[in-house]
Amino acid sequence: MKTKQDLRSAYRQLRKSLQPAVVEAKSQAINQQFLKWLEQRSHLQHFHLFFPIDRFNEVNTFHIKESLEQLGKTLYTSQVNRAATELETLKLPQDAAFFLDEWGIPVPQESIMVSPAKIEVVFVPLLAYDRGGNRVGFGKGFYDAFLGKLKPEVHKIGLSFYEPEESIQPDPHDVRLDFCITPEKVLTF
Repeated sequence: MKTKQDLRSAYRQLRKSLQPAVVEAKSQAINQQFLKWLEQRSHLQHFHLFFPIDRFNEVNTFHIKESLEQLGKTLYTSQVNRAATELETLKLPQDAAFFLDEWGIPVPQESIMVSPAKIEVVFVPLLAYDRGGNRVGFGKGFYDAFLGKLKPEVHKIGLSFYEPEESIQPDPHDVRLDFCITPEKVLTF
């Protein structure tokens, strides 16, 4: 079994090799798969998004943001509180303007810090994941700590350009995904 560090390295290289047009096309396909998933769950109203770091060729979640805004959903994101080394939840205003922080993460220019209590769906960044819903992130642990504080029934959705690994050995603090959306399908765990 590959270690998390091996997977991190391999998937960073895989993503680095993607051309911007491919990232964009695959991101749009993921958005379409998500909208199909949402059709069966239209009652969901509160969605937490991460926004892509371009240099890491992450899934462009701005497509999902636009789709959810058109559906009148309430959107949230997070920013890192360095003093507390945790994620703080921000409510996004409609059509928010963004700037890039020092890590290249798009951050809303205007937002309101709120409790994450209303969140029903969280899109979780990842590098790799397996058939059981275990994931490999960037190794900082921010999302696992954040997910651990949410209600257990919150839908945790990974987004990936790739198929799952067979198996990833989770750490005790890791929080499993409920779903992962690829350009071709939605996997349920």
